[in-house]
Amino acid sequence: MHSPVASVIIVSYNTNDRLRACLRSIAEQSQALDHEVVVLDNASSDGSAAMVAAEFPHVRLMVRDQNLGFARGVNEAVAEARGEYVILLNPDTIVLDNALGRLVDFARKHPNYGLYGGRTLDSHGHLAPSSCWGTQTLWSLTCFALGLSTVLHGNRIFDPESLGRWERDSVREVGVVTGCLLLALREWFIGLGGFDERFFMYGEDAELSTRSRAAGRANVITPTATIVHSGGASSPHAGRKLIQIMTARATLVRKWRGPARVYGLAALATGVWLRAKLVGSTRLGGARRDDAPWAVARQERALWLPGFSQPQRVPVFAQQQHRSRASTPIW
Repeated sequence: MHSPVASVIIVSYNTNDRLRACLRSIAEQSQALDHEVVVLDNASSDGSAAMVAAEFPHVRLMVRDQNLGFARGVNEAVAEARGEYVILLNPDTIVLDNALGRLVDFARKHPNYGLYGGRTLDSHGHLAPSSCWGTQTLWSLTCFALGLSTVLHGNRIFDPESLGRWERDSVREVGVVTGCLLLALREWFIGLGGFDERFFMYGEDAELSTRSRAAGRANVITPTATIVHSGGASSPHAGRKLIQIMTARATLVRKWRGPARVYGLAALATGVWLRAKLVGSTRLGGARRDDAPWAVARQERALWLPGFSQPQRVPVFAQQQHRSRASTPIW
């Protein structure tokens, strides 16, 4: 059986039109790259799976009867992938100028990194900085709690997770490579154990990036691989999306120990309270904006502060390793 150089992994949930455009862009912009495309559909109700089967018969389609979430969906797709590299790609992205081939080329020339990412643009062609972030730390959470990361947004010191004013236009090591465009050796991804499946959506890439660095390999961004990323296709409601993001951030903090964990959770709660207070004091059209995302997050803090619960199953890679010793950590 032919093993391609790269397996492009897309986890889709109700993104029919955007997924079609994404798959077309891959076909048009990746002709020089020996690759396969694996789409895992998370029980979409908009006909996404049927569209892929009818219009893209070359795509390997995996259909699930329930929404597994992003992390587990990726793990299951990677377990079936055959490529030397895996490239995670969001369904609401458009590949530009052989971006996937360029990313593979960069990884081949610089093999000592763990996770690789590129440069993302919004639908208007402007920089979308979300291809990477700085690591969540006690200092970044202090800045969040005090509102400094909002008031001084983009400041390298007081909004450190934003990575300052860097335009993502140079090769640079970063704390977090996000899952909208993420490349890794399949062997490395599996050796790390894949994504932590307690993360349903958001945060799984930050957690994996941390483990990749702890295993001895830094993460890197190259501007030669550029895509368009619309963002938020699977979670359009702003309040719901913020709840998911805060749940992920709380889960990351709960991996810390002792006073750091206590302080980190308090900083998250304080930062949400401050932003909700500021929004609540703002009147728009004579009505209080109590439905604003930060107000929702404050009201639902009992929902997100505990973080994601432990996964209720053995991760797919652990199952494979139990059956066969073929896939083992490589550090």
